[in-house]
This record gives sequence, structure tokens and C-alpha cells, in this order.
Amino acid sequence: MPETDLALISHLMRRAGFGATRAEQEALSSKDYDEIVEDLLHPDRFEDLNEDALKRYNLELTYNDSMPLWAGQWVWRMINTKRPLEEKMSLFWHHLFAAAWYKSEHTPTMLKQIQLFRRVGMTDMQTILVALAKDPAMNYWLDNCENHSDQPNENWGRELLELFSMGVGNYTEDDIKNAARAFTGWTYEQPIPLYPYGQRDVEFLFRADDHDNDEKTFLGHTGNLDGNDIIDIIATQEATARFIGRHLYNFFVADEAQVPAWSIEPPVDPAAIDDLVKTWMDSDADIRAVLRTLFTSDWFKAARFKRVKSPTEFVAAVLKLSGDYREPDTDLHKLEGTIVAMGQKLMDPPSVEGWHTGKEWIDGGTLTERVNYAINTLNDHEKPGVRAIVDRIRSGGDATSPAQFVDSLLDLVGPLELESETRDTLLAHAEKDGPLEWGSDESASASTERVVQLLTLVVSAREYQFN
Repeated sequence: MPETDLALISHLMRRAGFGATRAEQEALSSKDYDEIVEDLLHPDRFEDLNEDALKRYNLELTYNDSMPLWAGQWVWRMINTKRPLEEKMSLFWHHLFAAAWYKSEHTPTMLKQIQLFRRVGMTDMQTILVALAKDPAMNYWLDNCENHSDQPNENWGRELLELFSMGVGNYTEDDIKNAARAFTGWTYEQPIPLYPYGQRDVEFLFRADDHDNDEKTFLGHTGNLDGNDIIDIIATQEATARFIGRHLYNFFVADEAQVPAWSIEPPVDPAAIDDLVKTWMDSDADIRAVLRTLFTSDWFKAARFKRVKSPTEFVAAVLKLSGDYREPDTDLHKLEGTIVAMGQKLMDPPSVEGWHTGKEWIDGGTLTERVNYAINTLNDHEKPGVRAIVDRIRSGGDATSPAQFVDSLLDLVGPLELESETRDTLLAHAEKDGPLEWGSDESASASTERVVQLLTLVVSAREYQFN
């Protein structure tokens, strides 16, 4: 791939991961675009992260009790992994299959759920939903542990259809009732008490004596259906393909209306959704195949800066740019509080509906948190990522003009596309002090500070909030 396509690489890595440094972009530029996509789709081609050193610096990671620390550990994985799409898909499924710590207050099951998404997130919908149905965190969250043959609980069956697969209007109340009956007996082992040994993992348990073995009718299929049958039927429905396809579009391509409006609000790009649906139906709900269609499509390649970064994506992008947390650190827990202040608490979504996205991420308070965090993180020329940007601009030679300065910085930060008004504002600021001079220690120091100052203005711009 020629260097002229660095902007496309940057776009792909922002969406399929959490951004890429200029050095990472250039390393990828020797590959064909489709080859880069295939590497993303096959994370097993790359070594997983070794967390031994991280745990030496954060001893609490050897236990499962500290949710803020584990949330920080997840962000650390996002910015350091060589398998970015694996982590990005884990975040996608965590958003879609929203289960929260605040109900159970049982950290091990939440961690296990994220690991589940990491493991099966790019398989097929049948595998994903069966794993989810057997997941203790989801089981407790949606009360399937209270779903008994003589007293069905419909909560899991309802949300499986409404929010996790087909969407409103594509099933009946009888379908919900029979889905609930099919999942009776799907529960988990009684966990070991918290004291004196701390929290321990919990495993799925099927109680055959608590399962409804009578005939059921679900979406036109009749028989002694169990949970596996229900999921097989769901996965083959075009409604499921369309609903999940729209979620994928909203997460990877461009902001959509909020999910509750989807039954009345058409997709932003119906043709794109049709493409995803066709691949889904042709591939038997293979998520990797659907993602391949998405990332290689012309409509994806053209959809640059069409999504507001979620708080997690924003923090990860800033850290990728600054070079922070590339080595083990003792303050991982601070990352959780930073993201919470921007409106998102990992492993603790506000409801089964997950988070509202797009412009709803932004208000006066959360925007201030974002801008302040970016400025405070990047306002230090000693940080490796900032130093790399300074060195790149300095390599352009002495007496770099204000226009060259601005364009070089925007290129290194993204490449980042700005409205003409925003760029003109940055240029006016750069012109106040004339060209960058690097000929003496004094002028080099002054120019370095000017680069850092303009960098903080760039990350304060409206356009930097978009992915």
C-alpha cells in the first residue's frame, strides 16, 4: 500500500481499534489494505499481551475484587494490544449485551464476561448467543436463574429478542413466553461466600429437573425446543441480521438514531445495511464475514469522522497519541474515574439498553472533561508520543512556515480532517510567532513549546471528538 493511503489506514485503525501512531501506520503501509483487514479479523496471528509485569505493579490484579483496577487494565489492553479488533469487538458486545456490575457486585463474573466476548466475539451468532445464555453474569443480570419449569421468568427471553437479536416488532408475546420456557434450568452454581477468601468464579449449570420439556412454538417452529434451538432459529432470521447489522454500522461506521427509535427511524444508509444482511444470510451469521464486508466496503472507507468517540475510545486515542501506559504502571485505576467523568463506566452500563451513543455522549460537562483530559495528558513534551510528534515536525527542517507547521501537526495527529474555519483559527495562532526555528537550543526549546501548545489546541477542537 502506498504512503498516500496512510489516511485510510488511520481511519481503519481508529474504527477497528483505538487508533495507531504514525510509526504504526507506516509499518502497516507496506501491506495491502485487504491484508491489513485480514490481520485484524484473525487476532490469533499475533501474540496476546503478557500481563505478568502489569500484575507485579498492580498486585490486586491477582485477585478479582477491584473493579476500577480491572477497568483500567482493560484500557491498558486496548492501547497496547497487537489484536485491536479483538478488544474493539469485546467493547461492541459489552455495549450491545449490556450487563452491569451494580446488580451482582460480583467482579469475577463481569471479568469472565469480557473474556468471553474476547474469545467468541468474531465467531458466529449462534456461538455468541449460546455463550451469552450460559454466562453467569448475564444469567443473574436478566434473572434466568429465577426461570423455573413451574414458574417461568420472561426477562431473559424478552431481552434476548428485543435488545440482543431481533428488535421490537419482529416477534410476539407468545414467542417471548416460549423462549423463556426453553431456557428453564439454565442457571449457575451457587458461588462460594465472599468471606474469608474473597470472590471466586462461578460456572454455568444446567438443571435437567428444572427444564420444561413440553412442546413449544417459537417463530413458527414447533417441538420440544430448548435454548440452543431458540438461538439457532433467532440467528437465521433476517430481522436479526438487520438489527445486528445496524448495531455494527452504528459502532464502526456512522452514528445512528438511538436504538429505541429504530422501529420507526430508518437507517442512515439502507444500502449498507442490506450489504451486511446479505453477507449474514449467505454466511450463516458469521460475524467475521460480516465485518470483512463492512471494513472493505466503499461506504466504510468514505465514512471518516462520522462518529462521536465514546469516552473509552476518546481516552484510549489520547493515550495512544501521548505514549502513556505503554509500560506497567501503578495508577491504572485512575483511568476508570477519568472515563466515568465523561459518561461511561466500563462493566457497569446504566441499564440493559446500554449507553446512548453519538451526540448524546456530549454535553457541557462531559465535553469539558474530554478537553481538559486531552490537554493535561498531551501538554508535556517529554512524553514519548508527544516527543515523536515534535521530532517529526523538526525533521522538516529549519524555518518551518506556520502553514507547514499546522498541516504537519494535523497529519501526525490523524491525519485529522478539519473544517476550514477550525484550520484557519489554528493557522492564525501559528502565524503570531512566525516560522518554527530549530537552529539553536533556545529557538528549538521555544519551537518545541509551540508544537505542544498547538497540539493541545488541536485536541481541543470539535473535530477531534469524532472517530
